Amino acid sequence: MGDTAITKTTTAGPVTAAGPVTTTGPAAVTTAGPGAPGSSRPAHASALSVAGPGASPATTEPVPGVPPGARIPPGPDMPSGPGIPSTTPTSPLPAPRRATGSARAEEAAQPAGRESRGQSAAARPGRADGEPGGPADAATTVPHDPCAHGFLPERPPVRSLIGTWTRLDAMARAAAVAPDREAAVALVERAHRADELAALRQRVSRLSLRNAEAAAMRIAVIAVSCGWCGIDPQAPAAREVANEAFLDLWAAIAHRIDHDQFVALPTLALHNWAPERKPRRHIPIDQLARTEALVPIVRWAPEGQPLSRLDRLMLAATRLEAHGIWLFRLAETLAGRSPDDSSTPTALRRLVRVQHALRAQLLAEAAELSAAPATPQQRAVLGALAGQGALEPPVLQAADAVLGIGARRLREGRRQLLRRHLPAQHRAWLSAMDRHCAPVRTLAHRGGPDAAVYREAQESLIALRRTFTALVQAAARPAEVPLTKAA
Repeated sequence: MGDTAITKTTTAGPVTAAGPVTTTGPAAVTTAGPGAPGSSRPAHASALSVAGPGASPATTEPVPGVPPGARIPPGPDMPSGPGIPSTTPTSPLPAPRRATGSARAEEAAQPAGRESRGQSAAARPGRADGEPGGPADAATTVPHDPCAHGFLPERPPVRSLIGTWTRLDAMARAAAVAPDREAAVALVERAHRADELAALRQRVSRLSLRNAEAAAMRIAVIAVSCGWCGIDPQAPAAREVANEAFLDLWAAIAHRIDHDQFVALPTLALHNWAPERKPRRHIPIDQLARTEALVPIVRWAPEGQPLSRLDRLMLAATRLEAHGIWLFRLAETLAGRSPDDSSTPTALRRLVRVQHALRAQLLAEAAELSAAPATPQQRAVLGALAGQGALEPPVLQAADAVLGIGARRLREGRRQLLRRHLPAQHRAWLSAMDRHCAPVRTLAHRGGPDAAVYREAQESLIALRRTFTALVQAAARPAEVPLTKAA
């Protein structure tokens, strides 16, 4: 057969060839002519290909052991049928995602054959020092879909960090219950003198994205406890106010999660909760936050004491996001709709009902929050966050992107100041809603029943934002007037 090596199988399996082979007729094999890989080259040097109708064959030779006219069954690497291109077709299914967190730890326990290309788990990037993930996790995350679970994290937040990061966990818990800012700053200085902050800084790149977000929440707790929530960790002036080693750790965490202004309610609330008991079955995270009793991971009240007002405010913001999942879905429905579309007023009426339900939920949270204890330090934390505009729930910003309240009442610059506390993918989604919902917002300048429904949706959003503001005020100081009247 010349230089072409053809193997004959005794079973009904496919026929394999070492060189490029083109099938154009029954049981015909076409060699590539001179220069085709022979037996001296490995069998995988070139792929089998099937030419479509009209292909010009070269030299044809029958396959030994196959009678003329018999059909050669396609092998695993040989596509069959006319018109199939010579290149290997891509699978219509999405590529499998890399496992993160505990799933990757389970993969490490599998035999070495399960590892990619025989590489052991210890040799993988991000596996050093016992950390469960690495920087590659950030590149493999899928695009965010707010219709799935809103702006809640994809998985429940990490309850406790492991390895060297237990020091950060303990520092955050101690700073949260510190009696004043001086005591919290003393905790940071003590960790600096013990070289704990420098040790953590060296391990930031080994964190998985999920664990980095958990570390960011603890950094945010320490920062607001020390009164540093309004500073930029990379600004030279910050070195004169805050501990330099802590600022380096803060900046490294911000770079790891690609979010600079994370010291705000979205991080302090949406990444600081856990179900009081483990659910018996897997349920979506928004349903988990709606139906299960929630407890904070880092408590602002000492262990063994009732939850403080600050604790209850953050949990109320988390439940607000979980119940607001329908608002995100209605926003996607209204995106790109014409104001004259018959579905537009229907979606706006549903949006009004959702906002009324969210307001009723906040009013139900008010009684327990007002009865909870509060310390001067916790009130100072709330005051500092409110002064930075860092207490705006993300779900209210989503409703604002649809209805356009912020453009008139808060001005465009103020709207961007509120959004800077959200991750980049959330800011991008809100900006897209600004553009896609612009036709719906033209109802503000019209008359008729559809415009009346749009204005009702705007008014319900204003009432919802005022109710949350009253809840914050009730948490920051003793409220003499009931929340229902203040709102």
